[in-house]
Amino acid sequence: MNWPGKTHALLRIMTGFLFIPHGYQKLFGLGDRGPRDDSLALVAAVIEIVGGLLILVGFQTRWTAFVCSGMMATAYFMAHFSMEAFLPLLNRGELAVLYCFVFLFLWANGSGPWSIDDCLKNRKRS
Repeated sequence: MNWPGKTHALLRIMTGFLFIPHGYQKLFGLGDRGPRDDSLALVAAVIEIVGGLLILVGFQTRWTAFVCSGMMATAYFMAHFSMEAFLPLLNRGELAVLYCFVFLFLWANGSGPWSIDDCLKNRKRS
């Protein structure tokens, strides 16, 4: 059994699945947060929804993960990082840092099995 490949795919699928609602939250409001109306939030919402969907299905994963990783690094430094609260636990930036590095992993390693990218790669071989 190929556990590393399967867990790689599960990490990709769950990351995409969990990333999408962050975009919906910015556009439509979810829970205790209402919709945001600034242009930066709109750009982030589009990246989160479209990027999350592409990561979920594993299509153009490397490029998508690269963009999402950069967005999360930017989000961390714009919204969370400060000299008073350097540690992500204290400045509430741990989710941004975690997403950034998971996306960095997907950029470096691709989509793995159970993905459109993998199906297209196997189709070209045969």
